[in-house]
Amino acid sequence: MSQIIRPFGMRDKLGYLFGDFGNDFTFILSTMILMKFYTDVMGVSAGVVGTIMMLARFVDAFTDVTMGRICDRSRVIPGAGKFRPWIRRMCIPVAAASFLMYQSALAGLPYAAKVAYLFVTYIFWSSVCYTAVNIPYGSMASAISGDPGDRQSLSTYRSMGATLAGTLIGVLLPALAYEKVDGAERLIGSRVTLAAGVFSLLAIAAYLACYALTTERVVPPQQEAKRQQSVLAMFKSALRNRALISIIAASIVMLLAQLTMQNMGGYIFPDYYNNASAQSVSTLVMMGGMLLAAALAKPLAAKFGKAEISVVSNLSAALVSVITFLIRPQSVWTFVALQALGWLGLGVFSMVSWALITDVIDQAELINGVREDGSIYAMYSFARKLGQAAAAGLSGWLLTAIGYVNGSPSGQPPQVLEGMFTIATLVPALGFALLAAILWLWYPLRRRQVEENAALLSARRKA
Repeated sequence: MSQIIRPFGMRDKLGYLFGDFGNDFTFILSTMILMKFYTDVMGVSAGVVGTIMMLARFVDAFTDVTMGRICDRSRVIPGAGKFRPWIRRMCIPVAAASFLMYQSALAGLPYAAKVAYLFVTYIFWSSVCYTAVNIPYGSMASAISGDPGDRQSLSTYRSMGATLAGTLIGVLLPALAYEKVDGAERLIGSRVTLAAGVFSLLAIAAYLACYALTTERVVPPQQEAKRQQSVLAMFKSALRNRALISIIAASIVMLLAQLTMQNMGGYIFPDYYNNASAQSVSTLVMMGGMLLAAALAKPLAAKFGKAEISVVSNLSAALVSVITFLIRPQSVWTFVALQALGWLGLGVFSMVSWALITDVIDQAELINGVREDGSIYAMYSFARKLGQAAAAGLSGWLLTAIGYVNGSPSGQPPQVLEGMFTIATLVPALGFALLAAILWLWYPLRRRQVEENAALLSARRKA
């Protein structure tokens, strides 16, 4: 029998916001502090930490795709859908796994034991628990609504959820985790452990809010579960899908640039500028830029197209990063102001990026005749994790290459400080410029094509 379903509205937008709010209480925490925690508190080499993060991505090659297939083959639970139940099931495991990574009481273990502990807990969090909640959450966007405008709203609110979590962590973490020791900013391990526990509890509350407020409306026909492609066929069709391959490449490059900025923030503010509290101010200013980007993204995307405005926004972010590199501001506040301009350019792209993958899912359905939200999003998620790992690995390797000294009581030598600044500005600049080139020259889904695809799918479902 037919069932009356609540129309798409603000409740869904807020619910979807809470989903990434929950995600980033563990994800942004790891990008901001995990490497710094293991280098300065646990005494593990930055190169080793980066290598472990890279190795974990090989595990993700299996876990992400497996979780996507599980989602696609999950039965639709009346009143819950096929994706939302996974958020409720996995919210506690992912929060607990995150907390386990930041146990400063283990700093006295032998070096090999600390490396092994990091490897096991990081893979358990990122490749198992985070995958099992993030793949269903990301796939759910195309099931909440089939309208491109609604999906753009979900993308904007998702990005705002990430921004809010990032702001809360970015403001509170430096203030809580650092203290002045002999005139220099030092990371205190026990404070990081306490902060990780608090953020884990907040993540659980946010996930439950996401589950309670959202509704899945787009349900594939039941026979599609039997018609799903094999994994090999899925990868073959993916390789022929220009939109999917190009957005995967764009995601890797985007995260390489963005997360290098975030990773290096944990070194630039306390080490280069000797002002960890400025990182909190930088995060607040960044949020202002993201709020402005959120207000601009939907009308600009509706008028010009999501891919089109992404090209311009990333070119502007690249330009700001180059200017920062060239002038090397001596004042931390000038650096913060320039970073804010860069984040504004990046923010516009961030607000539309999650809607781009729903456009790709529609395109794949038209090509293959089968809707596989979970599997396609899983490949996209895996690509994003490659970008995350590449950023962590690159940051760690470059810090090691310039001679960074773990937890040096006398501070870093001048040549190391200058190397930090170069990494924090030039690597993002190159990444943003390459991202703009990929979206302009390779990614095929312009505004008119997206609207035509949505109309064709709507007519097909009605028929």
